[in-house]
This record gives sequence, structure tokens and C-alpha cells, in this order.
Amino acid sequence: MKAPNRSTAVMQRRIEPHDSLEYFPTPPWATRAACELLQTEYGEPLELQRAWDPCCGELHMVRPMREYFAQVHASDVHRYSLDHGIFDFLDEGAMPPVLDVDWIFLNPPFLPAHRFIERARRIARRGVAVFARSAFTESDGRYEPLFSPEQRPACVATFCERVVLLKGRLIERNKPDPFNLDEDGTPKKASSATAYSWIIWRGTDHDTRHRWIPPGTSARLTRDGDYPDYSHLFPQPAGALL
Repeated sequence: MKAPNRSTAVMQRRIEPHDSLEYFPTPPWATRAACELLQTEYGEPLELQRAWDPCCGELHMVRPMREYFAQVHASDVHRYSLDHGIFDFLDEGAMPPVLDVDWIFLNPPFLPAHRFIERARRIARRGVAVFARSAFTESDGRYEPLFSPEQRPACVATFCERVVLLKGRLIERNKPDPFNLDEDGTPKKASSATAYSWIIWRGTDHDTRHRWIPPGTSARLTRDGDYPDYSHLFPQPAGALL
């Protein structure tokens, strides 16, 4: 007899607020790839610079950023973690909690992303690095404020391998996703058909370079402890050894 499909019950126990605001955590290796690109392509001395992630979620971008930057400030509009500040980045009337920052890194919600980017560019002294779907550069409406000749980014770096983003949880690519079960109750492997890129605005450099983040980068830049252990959310099968 087939095991019952626990997907509905399991999804209700996922650690994700009901108003998750398009929360799709970024794999840490993808953030390390952006930091390496800034160092190798532009010679940015990140170890002397300050950065800010204003939509930090559970700090999956912030932690790898702290491996490279001298200081990283973390905030979000929602309380995802006890380890970050609360700030609505889109509230133009609110004074930012930190102003003296060189870089702003962010994986913003898709629809208001242009508003995040425009404000970030007004605040950051050196540049803004945005993790987004590669299709983000195709919009007619985003052309004038973000991609016209006077506004173009310095670099678009395309991932050659898929970066897996899942709503409300962080699962390593091709590893079992306990929140997505097949009809037998077996976790499916985490995968994605969506292409992602880093889009980087850097000062007055509007001569856009296109770079590629090569295959194998995920294996090279993944570290122990990068991915949460969700096993405690699932009951042990009857008779399982403890």
C-alpha cells in the first residue's frame, strides 16, 4: 500500500511566515560568487568595506557576505530572525538604519524590485549587487530607470548552472526536499528551471560587461553548515533506530 502523501501537513509546518513577501532564500554559494566577482573583476577591497542586505530573510546572504566584508548590516521588513533589524526599505520617509555603506546586496521581491534598486543606488557609495531572475533585464518598464544608457549596470553575471530558489526554505540543489513529496511520500530532489544572474551597478560605470559564473562554482563555494537541517520537523518512521 502506498504511503500517504504528507505534503499538505508538512507544508503547514514549514518555517515561513504567512505573509512571506515572496521569501525565496538565496543559496550562500551564489553570494560568495558575487563577492569573488567584485574582487577579481574590479579589484574591490571588500575586506575594508561595509555592506547592507535590506531584505535579509534568515541571513543566508548575510553570512557569506561577512566572510568578505569588514562589516555587514542586516535588516528586513519582517521578523525572519532575531539576528537582524526591522526596517521597511521602501518607506522613503524612513531614515535608513545605516547610511555609511559601500555596497548593498539584495534579493528583492520580484514585482517591486526596481524600487529596491533605485533606493539602494541612492544610498550605497560604491555599488549595488542584485540577485534576480535573468529575465529581469527584459522588461519594457524597467528600461528607463535601470537599463537606459545613463543607468545601465556595470555587469550582468549569468549563472551557467541552475541556482535553486524555493519559497520559504533553503534546500541544496539535487538534494531531497522534505517539503515537496511525490505521491508515495518520498521527497523530490530540489531543482529549478529558472535562470538567475547577478546584476551589478557600480558608480558611474555604465558600460555593461556580461560575465558568466562557470559550472562547478556551487561545489567549490558551498561550505559545511550552509543549509538548514529540517529533519527535526518530520517524524521518524515506525521502528526507526534512534
